[in-house]
Amino acid sequence: MSRVQVLITRIDPSVPLPTYAKGGDAGADLTTTIDFTLAPGERQLVPTGISIALPNGYVALVHPRSGLAIKHGVTLVNAPGTIDAGYRGEIACILINLDSKTPVSFKKGDRIAQLVIQQVEHAEFVEVSELPGSGRGKGGFGSTGSS
Repeated sequence: MSRVQVLITRIDPSVPLPTYAKGGDAGADLTTTIDFTLAPGERQLVPTGISIALPNGYVALVHPRSGLAIKHGVTLVNAPGTIDAGYRGEIACILINLDSKTPVSFKKGDRIAQLVIQQVEHAEFVEVSELPGSGRGKGGFGSTGSS
């Protein structure tokens, strides 16, 4: 597995650095710096206490944690959240509780999201009068099957 060096600063010195739970994991766990409760349907911007500096040509994507989604209905509003290489502010996650009945509480240090680092390409957009054909054509949502 290849590695890229990502510079990191702890805004809150008590939070752990992002870590990969198991070898081969794509996402490193992000934790909260605060205690909070999400009521059903409520969303909140949650600080992680870290900021990063990515090399040009990379992006950090903040993904939901599948365990929080299945057990509590908690996910990210803007999944995945995009952290551009030039951003130097604190990483924060917009969490939402999609459960219709049960509030969910978090304590400082709880894992709330995953950070995935990926290499990106910049596109050269070339305007043409007509696009070449494809097997799909202009078929949109649901055009490739019923399920």
